[in-house]
Amino acid sequence: MLPFFSSISIPSPSTALPYIISFVFFLLLVEQISYLVKKRQAPGPPLVLPFLGNAISLVRDPTNFWDAQSAFSSGLGFSVNYIIGRFIVFIRDTELSHLIFANVRPDAFMLVGHPFGKKLFGEHNLIYMFGQDHKDLRRRIAPNFTPRALSTYSELQQLIILKHLKQWEKMANENPNEPISLRLLARDMNLETSQTVMVGPYLSPEARERFKFDYNLFNVGTMKLPIDVPGFAFRNARLAVDRLAKTLAGCTAQSKTRMANNEEPTCLVDFWMQETIREISQAKTTGEPKPPHTSDAEIGGYLFDFLFAAQDASTSSLLWAVALLDSHPDILSRVREEVSSIWSPESNNLITAEQVREMKYTQAVAREVIRYRAPATLVPHVAVKDFPLTETYTIPKGTIVFPSVYESSFQGFTEADRFDPDRFSEERREDQIFKRNFLAFGTGAHQCVGQRYALNHLVLFIAMFSTLLDFKRHRTDGCDDIVYNPTICPKDGCTVFLSRRCTGFPKFRME
Repeated sequence: MLPFFSSISIPSPSTALPYIISFVFFLLLVEQISYLVKKRQAPGPPLVLPFLGNAISLVRDPTNFWDAQSAFSSGLGFSVNYIIGRFIVFIRDTELSHLIFANVRPDAFMLVGHPFGKKLFGEHNLIYMFGQDHKDLRRRIAPNFTPRALSTYSELQQLIILKHLKQWEKMANENPNEPISLRLLARDMNLETSQTVMVGPYLSPEARERFKFDYNLFNVGTMKLPIDVPGFAFRNARLAVDRLAKTLAGCTAQSKTRMANNEEPTCLVDFWMQETIREISQAKTTGEPKPPHTSDAEIGGYLFDFLFAAQDASTSSLLWAVALLDSHPDILSRVREEVSSIWSPESNNLITAEQVREMKYTQAVAREVIRYRAPATLVPHVAVKDFPLTETYTIPKGTIVFPSVYESSFQGFTEADRFDPDRFSEERREDQIFKRNFLAFGTGAHQCVGQRYALNHLVLFIAMFSTLLDFKRHRTDGCDDIVYNPTICPKDGCTVFLSRRCTGFPKFRME
């Protein structure tokens, strides 16, 4: 052994331990100082746990966590906290939320959809786009939501809603003394609706089952700690999203083939590819590069965005619609009276677009459900640079900012804590008077492109559910408390007794 190396002494573990402990305490102190420097005089917890911050309380009880943030925000309209090494700002005040939404751009805020969304959702995601690139893609998406397209979707929606209502009634009839929870049933109905409306003929029964399994993994992962290692829910969710996007990319390729043969569109991706094929063909003829955002992989990623937006938010709204109609029998009675004056299940005809437009009160109920229980309560953004939120507080770069559309829904409106569909009547027009407070579909450049589809789905469900079925809530203590799954739902999953109300279910005839 060389003399130099023989002179080196390696400290024993017992000797090194005080240094290790001191170093750990030093890191903890630096972390606390960093939090307090970013916090300044903003309301929020004075101290936070090392690294995890308040992540444990967020995962264990999201409702109480966000209620506490709202309470902190009551004075200044915002509050702060610390989650998994990330500083966060919660926005309660509507005008401050508008300030965030109006500044989604490369030098201010990036919309992320989930605190760790970019890692979870993958690269090809509509919500991360800015500027002209984003505008061009939204222009290509526009044909998906024309009156003709929405009419096609409406037929599919009604067929699937009827199929599932019949299944629910059969389940209830087999055990009439046992209530059934609608949460998973509504989720499965919405998943089938989303699959059929978006990529209808391109998913085999086997592919639909795999899709359902993977989507459940994704759902679970959104509510867990972002630990991206094998065996953890977040990793399972990320891999599931990859598989789902790949499946949707395959559907896109099949649709391109059909639309290139000038076949009639039967689902959302067909309406999209119909115009996309024309653009690709025109570029090829003129010798120009292939239009951007038209590859199968990219469109598969964007379709997953649509599916995610349509699936969980819609499930939330359907459950709250049932819960709120049950607790407001006068409103339920008015819905049934209106629907019966416009559509009869004995006609065996689908509800037409014109009939949906005539259901003014039912539409008002749907909009009030969304206002009163905004399904996606928070819209996460990341501060790209330091941003002055108020005259006295600047949001530090890298902060995750949570504008609360839920809190905005209870600001401005007349008796905002009251479930009152008449606020959307032509006489009161609170949807226009307090438009800035109705943020459930977002605002600005990233406003939801599918809001008309979402409202149509909720109106059709309310009309059919209330007309075809009698229902009574199985009420328990706290059944209406809010829980996150990941969108908000009644705590009991909306547990009800069901029975058939009509003499016979309609036998729909396609036009």
